[in-house]
Amino acid sequence: MTAATESMQHVAIAGGALLVVKPGVQTTVQDVRGRAGYWGVGVPPSGAWDDRSATLANIGAGNDTNAALLEALLRGPTLTVLERGTICITGAATAATVDGRPVPLGIPTVVDAGQTIDMGLMRGPGIRGYLAIAGGFAVPLALGSRATFALGKFGGHEGRALKSGDELRAAVDGREGDCPAVDVSALLPPMGDTWVLRVVPGPHGAPEHLTADGVEELFAAEWEVDHRSDRTGVRLVGPAPRWARSDGGQAGMHPSNIHDSAYPVGGIMLSGGTPVIVGPDGPSLGGFVVPAVIVKSDRWQLAQARPGDRVLLRPVTPEQADALNRAREAELAGARLDRAGKVAVAGAGAGAVAGAVASAVAMAVAGAPDAERAEPLVAAGPATRPPALVDLAPTDDRPSLTVRRAGDHHLLVEAGPPVLDLVVRLQIHLLALAVADRAVVGIVETVEGVRSLLFAVDELTLPLTTLATVIAEEWAQLADVRDAVLPTREVFLPIALDDPTVHEAMQRYQKSVRPDAPWCPDNVEFIRRVNGLEARDDVFGILTEASYLTVGLGDVYLGAPVAVPLDPAHRLVTTKYDPARTWTPENAVGIGGIYLCVYGMEGPGGYQLVGRTVPVWRFDAESGGTPWLLRLFDRLRFVPVTPEELLQWRDDIKAGRRDLDTRPATLTYADVLGSADTLEGAAFTAQRTQAFDAERARWAEQGLAR
Repeated sequence: MTAATESMQHVAIAGGALLVVKPGVQTTVQDVRGRAGYWGVGVPPSGAWDDRSATLANIGAGNDTNAALLEALLRGPTLTVLERGTICITGAATAATVDGRPVPLGIPTVVDAGQTIDMGLMRGPGIRGYLAIAGGFAVPLALGSRATFALGKFGGHEGRALKSGDELRAAVDGREGDCPAVDVSALLPPMGDTWVLRVVPGPHGAPEHLTADGVEELFAAEWEVDHRSDRTGVRLVGPAPRWARSDGGQAGMHPSNIHDSAYPVGGIMLSGGTPVIVGPDGPSLGGFVVPAVIVKSDRWQLAQARPGDRVLLRPVTPEQADALNRAREAELAGARLDRAGKVAVAGAGAGAVAGAVASAVAMAVAGAPDAERAEPLVAAGPATRPPALVDLAPTDDRPSLTVRRAGDHHLLVEAGPPVLDLVVRLQIHLLALAVADRAVVGIVETVEGVRSLLFAVDELTLPLTTLATVIAEEWAQLADVRDAVLPTREVFLPIALDDPTVHEAMQRYQKSVRPDAPWCPDNVEFIRRVNGLEARDDVFGILTEASYLTVGLGDVYLGAPVAVPLDPAHRLVTTKYDPARTWTPENAVGIGGIYLCVYGMEGPGGYQLVGRTVPVWRFDAESGGTPWLLRLFDRLRFVPVTPEELLQWRDDIKAGRRDLDTRPATLTYADVLGSADTLEGAAFTAQRTQAFDAERARWAEQGLAR
């Protein structure tokens, strides 16, 4: 009798412990759903990227579907069993063994103390494997989840990928009662080297951002997965976007630039000329067009797409997307039902599971068009965006308002024309507060942008059309913005201008990403040039004179502010990197479009870098305090210090020996109304526009335009 056969005849053995002998390329502890409620301050959900394989692994091991398990990339870990338990392996780990004997995917296996588990090399198809243990791995909650966010250094096992010598134990409370281990091998998803991803077109598109032909080409092209893809996002290589405009106006010199708006997970943002699909560790807020969003039931494929694999984007209607998601829920419900009923798994049992699931899937899509019943669905729907759910004309005291689907479980609300208007920004905030006061069941995330709001919902609880109606109702009775008085603060941030780390980022970019980038080798000189300033130090003079109003948090990540000068005469404008940097130092300060941001952590980025400041995030799992140090509508002032002084500041704030220097303040309608263009601001805007045009002409002459 094999170990696997033995396990199928008993309730899963709860408990167990594993010692990491070799960690593999990148192995982390993840739960399946990830964390929710923090997208608005730049904390991504994280969690198992291939949630389909991960859920099946947990069901196979007799666990709650959200139990913590291992996600391994490319080369899985080698583990010594310290205490007996039951495991289930899924995903791309087809070479997994126990003591050298193959372990079939999806079949629960009892492992005894002293045995060796090797998840092996994932040669493809697929690139990520999952290992669940009965009871789930015992790691502490961090911001409501056990998922690892390695870039943020929290969650999972000590906030990082596993390393040799780590010991992992199972938590018996992760099981679903006395449910048995179940053979889920019949339900494992097929893998290959071509991935068909169903998408809902929008929220952005033609004719404002892309041409109609450009949208069609996006969905007709065969894309290739770039080698620089990771959990933050999947980069695609293919045809250049066909833009319907020459630039992003105040948002930046490139037509992909928009005023900062939240991204849905699975959203395809056009970062310059490069499509990047936002992953589970991706940014929540940014300034790029999103012409389509991957259907939730298909996002698992992104986790398994290897560099060089082909990707096809197939538009579907919202109704088709809903049917696909119901089908996926039915599939997993069928597996849970089979386990709860203790159906025999061996032999005919596996067929019984598959039959029950097929029946459930058929019921889920009953009445839907024939195209929805195929798996995978390749018959494309219309490439145009679905109509707006709400489209309200401006009134005397309110700008226009549109509410559009951003995929199958997000809504994007946009107010007014695509320009910076701080009065509109206040109205967006008042709308967010009003919807929050309604306490609508099913809203899981709310993210404020410059002129936008993104809502994420539990689509099985709250239909997007219902939420759209709530938004329209609250907009119609919105409080008068002229009466708004918001408590805020003036925050003084030390900054090391020209910090060595930001110049290292520029040098890395020019060497490994784009040698001919017109903003390299010196971002500050580029800012001077495109704003028509006489001297490089003039950039720093404006930066340190300005009072920056924080209009968003989480750009980029972990409470990082996106801010704009209250005085138009201080509004430097630049373009963003195209393509984006692959590395930015933690707490670098940059300018993109008309906005300034502080990078919350190391990672990719696109803003032109001018210096470095102190941490704006301080996570302490034991204290339980709020880790983000800035708030919406804080007024930021930068105080120059030397790089050496900054290092001391940084150490003190990280250690809790020092806090940010703040003073109480308020923000009123009069404050933002006073930010309208003055004569001095208008003169600077005209000067900047002339310099902008000259820079674009130089790019065209030298063949640098993209």
